[in-house]
Amino acid sequence: MAELVFFSGTMDCGKSTLALQMDHNNSARGRQGLIFTKLDRMGESVLSSRLGLSTPAIEVSDHLDFWDAVVERLTQGVRVDYLICDEAQFYTPEQVEQLARLVDELGIDVHAFGITADFRTELFPGSRRLIELADRVQLLQVEALCWCGRKATHNARIVDGVMVVEGEQVVVGDTASTSVGLVEYEVLCRRHYMRRMNSHAARAAALSPDTLPFDLDVCAVPPQPRSLG
Repeated sequence: MAELVFFSGTMDCGKSTLALQMDHNNSARGRQGLIFTKLDRMGESVLSSRLGLSTPAIEVSDHLDFWDAVVERLTQGVRVDYLICDEAQFYTPEQVEQLARLVDELGIDVHAFGITADFRTELFPGSRRLIELADRVQLLQVEALCWCGRKATHNARIVDGVMVVEGEQVVVGDTASTSVGLVEYEVLCRRHYMRRMNSHAARAAALSPDTLPFDLDVCAVPPQPRSLG
């Protein structure tokens, strides 16, 4: 039975790598599928992982209709057994509904991959709709780590080395400078996200001669409570 499955996690947890592996596994069994992505870090019409693996993909614009795109191929005699949909957080809610329709009416498996929340801890519209409609939401088992070594739970946007919590929801980072500066992304544990302590800030604080170590939030072990005895 076909399913709409949303594979989710923070950045750096291997979503794109799993998408590539899942496409390989399906095609190795003689199944035929289509790969979609949007705003990949390596550019247009490519699905890439941070491990250096990549494959050509169909770029998803806001105007792409998944139903029409798949039905057109089917009417041309092209077999479509499954879809791999990477960076699904950037899809529109309407496009997610189109994916669900392909599952329900045509029996096509849809494997969607994406992060749930942005750098402001707000759900992406596409991710929200996937959570609402997916047959299964599966958290990836490979844990991304904060700079302190704890499990990373939040995606942080870093502009010129400083963590920010305001701005446009979608700005592709790790590629080039923008009008606001050099944009990067980093995964943090909740503690350091709430304290706005990214790795740049932690290194700068650790090197400062004006601040004592016990005043810094640069240690993975929280300070022990004082004894009342």
